[in-house]
Amino acid sequence: MPSQHPEEIGYGHVVESYVTRMYGGLPRYLVLNGGRFLGPRWWHTTRFTRHLLNDAAAITDEELEALLGYEWRSRLTAAWLIGIDRRQRFRAHIGDLLLASEVCYSGSAYCFALTRFGTHADAEILTAYLDHYLPRTDLHYDQPAALGALLRLDALLGTHTDRFTEPDGLWDEWVMGMRRLGYPSYTPAELRRWTDLQCDFANGWTRT
Repeated sequence: MPSQHPEEIGYGHVVESYVTRMYGGLPRYLVLNGGRFLGPRWWHTTRFTRHLLNDAAAITDEELEALLGYEWRSRLTAAWLIGIDRRQRFRAHIGDLLLASEVCYSGSAYCFALTRFGTHADAEILTAYLDHYLPRTDLHYDQPAALGALLRLDALLGTHTDRFTEPDGLWDEWVMGMRRLGYPSYTPAELRRWTDLQCDFANGWTRT
């Protein structure tokens, strides 16, 4: 999928408006990627989340498409906004971007959006991703985020993800490959807790 600067299609304002807005010396995309706003001690959480909710409601589909067609910072931010507002019409686009895995970091945001949609169709996208990328024990992409998202959906939908997490199964084999490459490993329970934290915060925001 080719990358195109939003300026080229008449949406040059979207990066500054939605992606690089500053909070405590950090641009929005870095705060989203690092999860700083999920902690109780960050002084800027209230302002950050209020602006995020407002932007998720106000941004147009065309502006979101412009962000999704650009680089990782823009795609990450767009996916968060899509997930918060539960714009399920972007499911296919988000799924295509996740499976393509063209750029770094944004995949975890795609997984967040799919988890927020919360349907069997989203579980199928995450399952397809894991079927494709867990056997690649030489690649550290977004396998942890995808598994955490699928585990949450499994608890809601009964999608049966045991084949990924069974002893000596695909997840264990992938983790062993990552250890050989020097990456830290996480248990499925830890991944599920992180996904729950993201989604529970988002659920709390959107109920207020």
